[in-house]
Amino acid sequence: MGYLSAITLLWAFSFSLIGVYLAGQVDAWFSVLTRVSLAALVFLPFLRKQHLHAKLALKIMTVGAFQLGIMYCFYYQSFLYLSVPEVLLFTIFTPIYVTLIYDALKRRFSAWYLITAVIAVMGAAVIKFEGINEDFIIGFLIVQGANLSFAIGQVGYKWIMEQEARDIPQHTVFGLFYIGAMCVALPMFLLFGNPDKLPTTSTQWGILLYLGTIASGLGYFVWNKGATLVNAGALAIMNNALVPAGLIVNIVIWNRDVDYPRLIIGGIIIVFSLWLNETWVKRKVEASRQAAA
Repeated sequence: MGYLSAITLLWAFSFSLIGVYLAGQVDAWFSVLTRVSLAALVFLPFLRKQHLHAKLALKIMTVGAFQLGIMYCFYYQSFLYLSVPEVLLFTIFTPIYVTLIYDALKRRFSAWYLITAVIAVMGAAVIKFEGINEDFIIGFLIVQGANLSFAIGQVGYKWIMEQEARDIPQHTVFGLFYIGAMCVALPMFLLFGNPDKLPTTSTQWGILLYLGTIASGLGYFVWNKGATLVNAGALAIMNNALVPAGLIVNIVIWNRDVDYPRLIIGGIIIVFSLWLNETWVKRKVEASRQAAA
């Protein structure tokens, strides 16, 4: 949980940085390409030839293409239709996708994990639910595309590490994750990018540098490593911890209006769902599986 909690705090700043300084000002496709390219540069030196088996490499590149490449393509476009709080709100469905995908891979249905994820979704929904604007449908669908891609990627990575790469140091193969993302980002920029909307200020370049090397380069490695150390229920819930964290950053630094009672109540519900998963659900699921065995 420590890995996931640390990256939740790190990523809490990303929503506002993108929404305030990049969205609508810098070409979204260029932002995506820059971010994944910088992240790749961070981890390429750690690649080790003895671990680069073709089958494993292709799988890691595929989850990188989903979790980072395709997800970012949706994610950056969503800020053109939605405010930062709305983007945060619409990410609350990610835990459901995480739980269902992981159970599908395991060929089982753990209803208890799904219940804790649903409780977390309810908590996030309480935090920010206001009237919708005219771009609601488009924005909502775009964010769901990002959520589903993010869920597929992180669950896929967890599955691969559990099934095929337990003894491989993860940092020695993780550069492949970013190469997979680049396989999506580069053609998307070449096809749809607008070279007239490249960064024009040192602030914009600095934010892209930070997002690429730290938020993506360090962040996705630590997040995915953390995903391999927790159960599917805890992973699903930690996806929603980004909602209150991102809103708090947005409030404190950029002074966005927010309903404080909703934020407090929703945060309590999310914390409760995590406590329920860690203290009761995990034991119940393990006990039932041992009994079945």
